[in-house]
Amino acid sequence: MTERRIPGHARSGLKHWALVAAGCAAVVGGALGATSATGAVAAGQPAAGPVVEPVATASPLPEVDLAKVRLPLECGPFPVAVGLKASAVLDGEPVTVAAAHCQADMGTPPDGVFLVGADGTPVQLLPDADGLTVTELAVRSDGSIRGKARGYSSPDVPRFSPDLQVELVWTRSGGAWAKTETRTPVHSA
Repeated sequence: MTERRIPGHARSGLKHWALVAAGCAAVVGGALGATSATGAVAAGQPAAGPVVEPVATASPLPEVDLAKVRLPLECGPFPVAVGLKASAVLDGEPVTVAAAHCQADMGTPPDGVFLVGADGTPVQLLPDADGLTVTELAVRSDGSIRGKARGYSSPDVPRFSPDLQVELVWTRSGGAWAKTETRTPVHSA
């Protein structure tokens, strides 16, 4: 049996392990000295520049309690589920826009979109009968409501594979809400 020897340049010695230990200590020390969210040096550590105080955040927008509102969806024995919501103050009153659907046991039921004011009365902006699934919803600073949805170009399209992307915009016109939409085909590979 022959003895196998590792060449000298492949052997690790004391100097190698001392350098590895120093490198690990530097990484751990740097991680402990910085906060995870900002990367800024934590208290008790020397700072490289001026210390910046955090800016106070604005108070949250008033929100309509949707649990107290009966949204006009015919769900039979199933409860109504709110998938998306956005709150704002329009004309000095808090409002919440909600995309809601019937919470079925299987599948993805279509969404209806409702605007609920401080009095709790919902205004239907998009009926669930349109067959859209809302993916984004926001109230803009100009008072318009914008959303994105997925939909189907015909009843023949399988319900598990929406083939349309729909851009929705609601604007106030004479005390009512007018909806405009842009439908774009989704190209699958």
